[in-house]
Amino acid sequence: MQAFLKGPTGHSTRPHKDKAAAGPGSERRVKAVPWVEKYRPKCVDEVAFQEEVVAVLKKSLEGADLPNLLFYGPPGTGKTSTILAAARELYGPELYRQRVLELNASDERGIQVVREKVKNFAQLTVAGTRSDGKPCPPFKIIILDEADSMTAPAQAALRRTMEKQSRTTRFCLICNYISRIIEPLTSRCSKFRFKPLDNRIQEERLLEICDKENLKYTKESIAALVQVSEGDLRKAITFLQSAARLNADQEMTEHAVTEIAGVVPSNMIDSLLHICFKGTFEKLEVSVRDMVDDGYAATQILSQLHESIIERDLSDKQKSAITEKMAVVGKCLSDGADEYLQVLSLCSLIMQQASHN
Repeated sequence: MQAFLKGPTGHSTRPHKDKAAAGPGSERRVKAVPWVEKYRPKCVDEVAFQEEVVAVLKKSLEGADLPNLLFYGPPGTGKTSTILAAARELYGPELYRQRVLELNASDERGIQVVREKVKNFAQLTVAGTRSDGKPCPPFKIIILDEADSMTAPAQAALRRTMEKQSRTTRFCLICNYISRIIEPLTSRCSKFRFKPLDNRIQEERLLEICDKENLKYTKESIAALVQVSEGDLRKAITFLQSAARLNADQEMTEHAVTEIAGVVPSNMIDSLLHICFKGTFEKLEVSVRDMVDDGYAATQILSQLHESIIERDLSDKQKSAITEKMAVVGKCLSDGADEYLQVLSLCSLIMQQASHN
């Protein structure tokens, strides 16, 4: 009996030891935040390059009134960050959770959700005071991220809710393609286009992060990050973090950045085009097979070939024929066609056009 009683007590002391041992580790795990989140703008002034949007939002924040908003533009240009920063400034850290409802594409946002969850949240009235004494608007904000992936019936159901709950709620729709939002919704919102970020702005942000994280880097590596991200700052910061982890205490190099980004080395693209212009079909077949076998994405090969072809000394007629074929190949690839055959098909047409010179 004593042994039986001792057993559980001995067993029960073990979890305490485990918890004590797990304490610092669990704390460490909490602190490890992706740099994209760590360096997300905390206030509207920190948003980079979107001067018009920031100016309008600042005026709205001063007057504590806000229209329904529609943010559209390429990914990674600061759409979600801007509205989250504005909401934090409006409500402060305490009221933020109660006053802001954010629904992403990963959440269910069918017609039923709009009719129930969104409508119920929108109907609640709120007071216009904050605990710190600052003025606070008497409305809530509903953020619908990736709104272009919402179904047409769900968008139609949202239209009436936006109109009826205009006293208590403001809506912010965020999307990449404004053409996929129904006309009645766009007419009820103030539209703001987010531009792809300028190279200089991206460089400044990346250098700022490098300094804060004490990273060793070269000018070429930062330039490579800006080039591969194509105006998408989120992608640039993610690649920067990956390159920093890969190199550890060493200096970050251009080669490391291109490896992480999955970019095809420029010498490989040049040699492929050289074969297209002056080689044989057998050599072309081997070269394309090697590139695909090396694991380079066909879409990446396609976009880099497009850049090189535009710069080449070809007639407009030849360029138009090649780029038209590129459009067909891009569509086939998105439909799930075989990568090797599609790239070979494109390269053989480039070879055919080059033979007319």
